[in-house]
Amino acid sequence: MPEFKVVVSDPEAKNPRVLWVKVVGVDELKYGEEHKEGRALATARVNPETLDSINAPYGVVTLRIWRDRASNDKVKFTLKLLGDPSVPMGVLLVPKAMLVEKLGRESCLGEVFRAKSFQVVVRGEAAAAFLDKRIGDVVNSSVVGIKGRKLMITGGSDLAGFPMIKTLSGTGKKALLLSKPPGFHPRIKGERRRKYVRGNTISEEIVQINTKIV
Repeated sequence: MPEFKVVVSDPEAKNPRVLWVKVVGVDELKYGEEHKEGRALATARVNPETLDSINAPYGVVTLRIWRDRASNDKVKFTLKLLGDPSVPMGVLLVPKAMLVEKLGRESCLGEVFRAKSFQVVVRGEAAAAFLDKRIGDVVNSSVVGIKGRKLMITGGSDLAGFPMIKTLSGTGKKALLLSKPPGFHPRIKGERRRKYVRGNTISEEIVQINTKIV
């Protein structure tokens, strides 16, 4: 069965509200191989009122922790948030193993906000849902852990980085004369180049699929 890295964009998260929180690592939240390999999002817990303030309807957020603002040194995590009334306001509980692995500490301050995009590696039936779909088609968002929405396929690329293009039918690879993205970014007005691109249909040769929530 194929395996795809699915990149999910949230078009409504253009100017998300940013909240400062105290980030605390706890043992009861798991951080295993499926999280390290990107097959699932690590789970975090917050007070329901904090969750409402973040305004993340799909429960997916970005946690940003600054090591040094002067040098723009920061670490980002994408997390699946759950409401828990027992968690104090302004506190975010995360897997301790994740925090220790990435930062070498068990607590810190961080910024949390609705994720503009995130990625999940899908296999098995979840990956099969994308096979033979074309750019512009939709699949159920449950394949990436979001309920009640659809994902519209907006593009993708193969292992060599050749992008899918909407105007080329099928799954094959072909050299086309291009004047704009995807596949070519002109440096001067009117410039055109012949570049290899993939067709608009997903096959097992595709490794990344770009989508947006609709």
